[in-house]
Amino acid sequence: MNHRQIFVAGLAFVAMGGAHPALAQVEDSNVLTVGLGAAVIPSYEGSDDYRVIPVPQLRGKVSDFAFWTRGPNLYVDAIPNRGDGIDFQLGPVVGVRFDRSSRKNIKDDAVRALGKRDVAVEVGGFVGIGKTGVLTSDYDNLSARVAVTKDVAGAHDSYVVTPAIEYFAPLSTRTFVGLGVSADYVGKKYGRYYFDVDGAGALASGLPAYAEAGDKAGFRRIGVNLTGGMSLSGDLRKGWALFALGGYSRMLGDYADSPVVSIAGSKNQWLGAVGVGYTF
Repeated sequence: MNHRQIFVAGLAFVAMGGAHPALAQVEDSNVLTVGLGAAVIPSYEGSDDYRVIPVPQLRGKVSDFAFWTRGPNLYVDAIPNRGDGIDFQLGPVVGVRFDRSSRKNIKDDAVRALGKRDVAVEVGGFVGIGKTGVLTSDYDNLSARVAVTKDVAGAHDSYVVTPAIEYFAPLSTRTFVGLGVSADYVGKKYGRYYFDVDGAGALASGLPAYAEAGDKAGFRRIGVNLTGGMSLSGDLRKGWALFALGGYSRMLGDYADSPVVSIAGSKNQWLGAVGVGYTF
């Protein structure tokens, strides 16, 4: 759980898909949920200023092959899930990272002076496993997943590894709750691109020069989120539903010590989202 910024992709509006794993044993082999929400996120990764963005979401199955979005990331599971209790997951993932790609979205003057970053296009794959009927009922779901992507657009030109654990439990056919934990492990070029401050950047921004984030790969952040949903039609498997999400993420290590975070921003990152979806 988790989510972008990849942070938003890992977390933002994971609730939109929450009803389906929880009810996997009784849903059709073909289903589609389309949603739209609004999320409050940091103005850049590591910022202590916030902005509101729209969050479209898509999730479904075609002949038991599942697909879903997490923020601006699309996952496609190449192993069919027929609701037999165990769900093995393997497939491609593609996404985009908009972090600091527009100066107008950066509220801090010093970070804005460092200049904008290019949009990253991250392509890779994921593997995971899920189990339905774990703790509270025959329909709750626990899953673990690891995604590995690499920027192919020449922005940060590095890789991101995102392990995640998610748990969803239906309270009834009308409501559900979910809890997720995720982290990001990034290559050294990622840290250099987003968190280091070179001499020219220090002169332009007034922030001190900083080169430690690009020295080595490491865990950039760890986060937790809580989700909930309520059907307006009386059944989460069809019709209209409302969703909400709240999340917290903590910047780690040399990334948290970067002046972009420690001086201009904050190690503590918060996220909130609400929205509506329709399941066909």
